Amino acid sequence: MLTLLKQVSKRCPGVFEALLSKRSISEISALTQAARRSAVCGDQRLATATTSRDLKRQYSDKKSYNVPPSAEFVARVSGIATMAKLPFRESAEGLDAAFVGVPIDTGTSNRPGARFGPRHIRAESAMLRAYNGGTKAAPYESLMVADIGDVNVNVYDLKDTCKRIREAYRKIVATGCIPLTMGGDHTIAYPILQAVAEKHGPVGLIHVDAHADTSDVVLGEKIGHGTPFRRCVEEGLLDCKRVAQIGLRGTGYSPDNYQWSRQQGFRVVQVEECWHKSLTPLMAEVRKQMGAGPVYLSFDIDALDPAFAPGTGTPEIAGLTPIQGLEIIRGCRGLNLVGCDLVEVSPPYDTTGNTALTAANLLFEMMCVLPMIKYY
Repeated sequence: MLTLLKQVSKRCPGVFEALLSKRSISEISALTQAARRSAVCGDQRLATATTSRDLKRQYSDKKSYNVPPSAEFVARVSGIATMAKLPFRESAEGLDAAFVGVPIDTGTSNRPGARFGPRHIRAESAMLRAYNGGTKAAPYESLMVADIGDVNVNVYDLKDTCKRIREAYRKIVATGCIPLTMGGDHTIAYPILQAVAEKHGPVGLIHVDAHADTSDVVLGEKIGHGTPFRRCVEEGLLDCKRVAQIGLRGTGYSPDNYQWSRQQGFRVVQVEECWHKSLTPLMAEVRKQMGAGPVYLSFDIDALDPAFAPGTGTPEIAGLTPIQGLEIIRGCRGLNLVGCDLVEVSPPYDTTGNTALTAANLLFEMMCVLPMIKYY
């Protein structure tokens, strides 16, 4: 490591000295971005991370992109926890995409704890690096992205919280920024889609979940994590012919727990249709179903089998694998995604941190399939 840093120092003066002088992470981050473009990775003048597009930006001086500090030079355990160690911004203004937390579990019907989901996802996201090794996506060479913090929710009043979420997301989407949301329980999809549909009109929906979340009333209440998509249909927020629900399973309150979804025109893919197979062919069909219109992706972590993601409020056995989760998200490449969420991570039931770690990676994958992403 010392030899590497000395090499960096020769080609990018200041990095090695900055580390020795204990300068701030932001200062070192700026220097390491230059180091990434140096010949540390070889004898070329610029490293492979630099492309003709980078050069155009470099010399036109029109726009620079946020790049998280590399763990080659800045310890993962240091600094304030933001998603993927990205910079924190007060608002979505000037951003192409933004990570935002909605820390509520007031709408849960079983195990609580999802209000702590955003905090733990951010902590586990420190493992993320700049490039997608599987798809060769380069999100930080494509989009201006930052972490804009959490919606200021009211943990005592779910209806007021929904109002706050709706108002916050109106401001986000009004800037043209695509929200990447860390939940929080699945109630949040309802007010988010209210704001998204105000801008884009009725949207297609790819809903990955163990549960359909289309109940009408639960314990006398119309709003909760089991009802968001029923409310969305009632308010005309969804283009029902462009809705796919994937991974549904578990015991039900009737012989056909998904009859209402099918009556609306949703494509319902029960988990039994996903067992022992790749979901790449399924996603080719879903892309055709979604067409060119705006699409929202909502991913409940309980879609995955609890062996992989135990830290959630309503676990159901025999779920999807993380590999299938990646296939679903990567299968969204090319769609007109206008927003994504990852919900229902409950850290009190996530003793190893694996659920939050998986969630952080799934959110990174969502960023990597947004429109305008560059691939090597």
